[in-house]
Amino acid sequence: MSINRRLFLQKSSLSALFSGLLVPSSGQLSIDKKKKNPNSLVGGPVLLSTWKQLKAHAAATPLLDSGASALDAVEACARVPEADPDDMSVGYGGLPDRDGRVTLDACIMDHNGNAGAVTYLEHIMHPVSVARAVMEKTPHVMLSGEGALRFALESGFQKENLLTEKAEKAWREWLKTAEYKPKVNIERHDTIGTVALDKAGNLSGACTTSGLSYKMNGRVGDSPIIGAGLYVDNEIGAACATGLGELVMKTLGAFLIVELMRQGYSPQAACEEAAQRIIKKQNYKEFQVGFLALSKKGEHGAYSLQKGFNYTLYQKSKNQVIEASSFLQ
Repeated sequence: MSINRRLFLQKSSLSALFSGLLVPSSGQLSIDKKKKNPNSLVGGPVLLSTWKQLKAHAAATPLLDSGASALDAVEACARVPEADPDDMSVGYGGLPDRDGRVTLDACIMDHNGNAGAVTYLEHIMHPVSVARAVMEKTPHVMLSGEGALRFALESGFQKENLLTEKAEKAWREWLKTAEYKPKVNIERHDTIGTVALDKAGNLSGACTTSGLSYKMNGRVGDSPIIGAGLYVDNEIGAACATGLGELVMKTLGAFLIVELMRQGYSPQAACEEAAQRIIKKQNYKEFQVGFLALSKKGEHGAYSLQKGFNYTLYQKSKNQVIEASSFLQ
């Protein structure tokens, strides 16, 4: 039984410090970095995404099967929830900030190490595609706010009202009683991260979100930050994160996972160790983060701090939603 990703995040904490890559973990979990990966595969194509993304995978996996690049697949995957008014996590229908503005963050990274990102982007349904345009058409990695919007419009994207009636109603109801705090709960946040391995053996990834609902205007989380919400190294693997972005940023979670894999950790062990880095100076019961990792060989790993994290995996011509069996608490 899949669990709605809105049931994933319950509490918050906003402090965590980054430790050296090979500093021993906190002792909450004994990790054998060389242990056999429980999610071993052989080669591609593979598509791995946070949360229940069957519709998104249905759009992306035919591309992988036809021999298209992992980059095309992850963009196609992310565009589906971005355009879904019933998905209140990103794009059209995304929940707004405390001022009622839908602001979007996204990034994308290819097998050559090229990357593009947008932050605080308004009025554009597909921030992941704008991020790709930043990567391919500019000398920059990240554009933000009015500059990102201007670039998107100049690149042919259409300006649209992304605040749906459903999202506006939820925001106005929140305004009646809510005292603003930088707090994540089950209604107010999630991130769509996706990583892929194509038939040619190349990796790419994408991440897209409307971020923390009812956040302070201008807040940006981990999703558009290369190395935090997403990282790809075509020699080693790729990783993405979902959860309280402040914690992922402070540990550079996706980069950490890939570097641990470089040191010999399996994708599963790398995700577990990344979680340990977060909780080293935290009461981990107070917040939630989930990680996904995909190796160059096609092995994958998944881990979260709390129960309730699920993900969608495409392998051997089959899409399936998997409840992550490994979690800290």
